[in-house]
Amino acid sequence: MSAKYGNIGHVLLIDVVRVSEAVTRTSARLGKVGHLAELLGRVGADEAEIAISYLSGELPQRQVGVGWRTLQDPPPAKLAATATLTHVDALLSKIKAVSGQGSQAARKALVTELFAGLTSQEQAFMLRLLSGELRQGALDGVMIEAIAKASGAPSADVRRALTLRGWLPAVGAAALTGGVAALHAFKLEVGRAVSPMLAGSAPNVAAALEKAGTPAALEWKLDGVRVQAHRSGDQVRVFTRTLDDITAQVPELVEAVLGLASDDLVLDGEVIALRPDGRPHPFQVTASRVTTKTGAPRLREDTPLSVFFFDALRVDGADLLDLPYAQRQEVLAQTVMPGLLTPRLITGEVPEAEQYFIDVIKAGHEGLVVKSLTSPYAAGRRGAGWIKVKPRHTLDLVVLAAEWGHGRREGKLSNLHLGARDPESGGFVMLGKTFKGLTDELLAWQTERFLELAEGSTDEWTVSLRPELVVEIAFDGVQRSPRYPGGMALRFARVLRYRPDKRAADADTVETVRSLML
Repeated sequence: MSAKYGNIGHVLLIDVVRVSEAVTRTSARLGKVGHLAELLGRVGADEAEIAISYLSGELPQRQVGVGWRTLQDPPPAKLAATATLTHVDALLSKIKAVSGQGSQAARKALVTELFAGLTSQEQAFMLRLLSGELRQGALDGVMIEAIAKASGAPSADVRRALTLRGWLPAVGAAALTGGVAALHAFKLEVGRAVSPMLAGSAPNVAAALEKAGTPAALEWKLDGVRVQAHRSGDQVRVFTRTLDDITAQVPELVEAVLGLASDDLVLDGEVIALRPDGRPHPFQVTASRVTTKTGAPRLREDTPLSVFFFDALRVDGADLLDLPYAQRQEVLAQTVMPGLLTPRLITGEVPEAEQYFIDVIKAGHEGLVVKSLTSPYAAGRRGAGWIKVKPRHTLDLVVLAAEWGHGRREGKLSNLHLGARDPESGGFVMLGKTFKGLTDELLAWQTERFLELAEGSTDEWTVSLRPELVVEIAFDGVQRSPRYPGGMALRFARVLRYRPDKRAADADTVETVRSLML
């Protein structure tokens, strides 16, 4: 069965904006699916990818090179909504293509042209979309169901195609234009990135083993950059978990793959910068090395990357996705030399697993991924097949300021500026921002409380506060960062609870935070 395109009459951006707002207001999953499916059922063939991308909070172009400053001071908004999806998409592609001398001014002019053609409602939507702040609840799972409903294809077929294609807008467009037959046409292709399988989480090793089943494999969770390596003959391509091509930035990985006997394969793994003693550098060292596109020989000499593979998706022309983990590991071990394999332990004994976890943490790594021996490679999905376990760090910090939110958080002070106490100066040092972990109840409470503590606004988005409120923050680590005054920032900070029992003078100090930095 395929989708019907009786009305291919140029969907407007405002149609997408209104559906996005409706999804934001709707809490029930079926309600969200209904709003999305109604729009997807009437988009044209040339609009499907664009609509799905926008409603998923991303751009078909991925990045267009527009920063926050370029988005400041938009032109006056139009009163009538006339901008079509295809027109907006074409302008964004032009913006991305701008390069060379004078590119900043040219890009700004195109952004102005784009926003001049939008209503205030559309401008607000596009601002959030371009800044990565569009979070209206149309996550992959909801969007998959909406695509299935609009196209008439089973959701299982949509998921399977996503596994093989790696990008939901393209899969959705195929389903909407060609139905089940178009979805079945997707195959695992060497050179085309596959959405990586993702891990769920558990509070401890025992809970992870219970979820995964015993015995299970306990793999080191390295704090590096996830990579997917494709080889066809002498050609190697490497992709990140976001499906970006980083082949040129990781020559060590390319050489490692070319050194394998198989010349037709797809492997899943990690690259990481290690110190001479084998302990990992802070994550941002690895990330900086991988994202820097110039000076590769010097960077390689200064910051060499180590390569570790933990899964095989294809070897010698055979697709392995549907095989259980244990069988994929057998193939991986026959394909990759031991020094390139992620360390692991297979056990069903909780004490042994807990000790292994402690040893991995002592070695400076993030934790473990506990994997079911029977699970297939469920690309693009989280489930009980893979369960990550990490130690949880917490700090008591002071809220220094807050930012007005977007989307679900619009009208609420949400993004917290977090500070640690500096005993020497008597003040506080900012360590980063977060809105993670905030429930609707907390958002409402803190907005009211923050306005009582407000000392003024530093810009149109940010409200400075008297440093009185202490909040307990969970985080995954501390990294060096030139962005903040203390030269460091929290990784993946999230709110656990406010601490009315503590004064600002009881908050953790800068030195305490610095002692946690790798």
